[in-house]
Amino acid sequence: MSFAKIPETQPLPNLLDIQHESFEWFLDHGLQGIFSEASPIEDFTGNLALELTDHRFGDAPLSIEDAKEQDSNYSKPLFVTARFLNRDTGEIKEQQVFLGDFPMMTPNGTFIVNGTERVVVSQLVRSPGVYFNATRDKTSDRVLHAAKVIPGRGAWLEFDTDKKGTVGVRVDRKRRQYVTTFIRALGFAETDEEILELFNGSDMIRETLEKDTTSTRDEALLDLYRKLRPGELTTVESARGLIKTLFLNPKRYDLTRVGRYKLDQKFGRP
Repeated sequence: MSFAKIPETQPLPNLLDIQHESFEWFLDHGLQGIFSEASPIEDFTGNLALELTDHRFGDAPLSIEDAKEQDSNYSKPLFVTARFLNRDTGEIKEQQVFLGDFPMMTPNGTFIVNGTERVVVSQLVRSPGVYFNATRDKTSDRVLHAAKVIPGRGAWLEFDTDKKGTVGVRVDRKRRQYVTTFIRALGFAETDEEILELFNGSDMIRETLEKDTTSTRDEALLDLYRKLRPGELTTVESARGLIKTLFLNPKRYDLTRVGRYKLDQKFGRP
């Protein structure tokens, strides 16, 4: 029975379905994706590797009512198949491992934690992608532009222009450095001519190159490392390792499909 004066045009959907469908997807596909991203786990030599493959849930030791009465948790034991590989000998050992008790959702879309019913509240966070901003500098009356590249996982990149007409970048809000140094360090281009060609001879890039004291990739790597790891011993090899860890390792840096889609949208790519 409805006492509304305005007739309903559509029936009210079951809002709990959103919670249940999302959680079921996480159990069936999301967990496996996490294990795939983490695998293989290797030692520093790369000879020993541990892979986490198939997972399964055991029976819940307590029912929902019993968990409430005993001030306990409503959960199921989570098991995963662990495969240990010795690449030197080719030996493979495989067994099921108990990872822990995994909280399960009730038919009401809640979780039982220490006997208390709780709900998960979604947190609003910035979606992966690129965000642009423009402000006018009061002293120089120059319009300053900024772009922030937010990955799903990994270091944030903040590009900006200053009142001197140079383009800079901050990695995870560390010290600002010239974007041309950053490009050299990543290996996209090395000479001034190659960098200018990337940006169609932009005047701001030309101005940045005049201020940039680096001229080779090794110099750029060392300069980048000093700003990201001040006070540490600086070598070209350690700088290369840092770049690889920060940006070239999918386990440490991932723009995600959503971030790539939004970035392509911003730049008008199909």
